[in-house]
Amino acid sequence: MTLPQTTPPAHGAAENAGPLLPLLTLSESHDLLRLLQVIAAEDDELAEEAHWFAQQLSSRIPPEPAG
Repeated sequence: MTLPQTTPPAHGAAENAGPLLPLLTLSESHDLLRLLQVIAAEDDELAEEAHWFAQQLSSRIPPEPAG
């Protein structure tokens, strides 16, 4: 199965990264998503890229269970 390639809005870090691979546990993914959301809420040069990565990650993982 081949996943689509996407490119972040700044820096182009993922342009030549190759195929997307499932390397994080679900718990790690949720932790990373929370961190990206905090960075995205800041008013600096990393916010736009963090927002993009947060959207990409959230579209690939199931929501955290409530509780």
